[in-house]
Amino acid sequence: MERSTYARSAPRVHETFSRRSVITAFGAVLAIYLSPWTSSSQAQQQGGKTMNHYATQKSLSDAVDGGGLLVVAQWEAKPGEADKVAAILERFLPEAQREDGVNPFLISRARENPAQFLFYELFRDEAAFKAHQESGHFKTYIAGEALPLLAKRERAQYGLL
Repeated sequence: MERSTYARSAPRVHETFSRRSVITAFGAVLAIYLSPWTSSSQAQQQGGKTMNHYATQKSLSDAVDGGGLLVVAQWEAKPGEADKVAAILERFLPEAQREDGVNPFLISRARENPAQFLFYELFRDEAAFKAHQESGHFKTYIAGEALPLLAKRERAQYGLL
C-alpha cells in the first residue's frame, strides 16, 4: 500500500523544515532586515549583504499594506551544488526585487547547513506572482539553472490576515 506524503498528523523528526520554523524565521528576518534601528553595518554582520540594500528601500508597512500573497519556499541543493545555487541566486535576487508587485523578496541561506535556502516572497496579488514566474530572470536563473541542482523544493502560499 502506498503511503501519501501529503497528509501527515505530525512532522517527522528528520524533516529539515516545519511550518512553525518557517513562520518563525520569516518574522525574525523581517524584524532584522526591515527594522529602522538596524544600521547597514549591523545588517551586513548578520548576513544581509544583498538583502540589506533592499530593506532600506522599503518599509515594513509597504511590504504588508493591502494584504497580498506570501510565498515561502524551501530549497535544498544536491550534494556539492550549494555554492552553485547560491551564485545563481545572487544574480537572480536583484532582478526579483525590482519586479513590480513584489515587496519584500528575501532569500536566506542556512548557517548550519549551507545547502538549505529559504525564500520569503510577498506579492501584491496572484497576478504579480504569475508575472514573477513568467519573467525572463525566473525562467533563466530558477527554472533553467537552479532547479536541476536541487534535491528538494517545497513551496507554500499564504494569504495575509
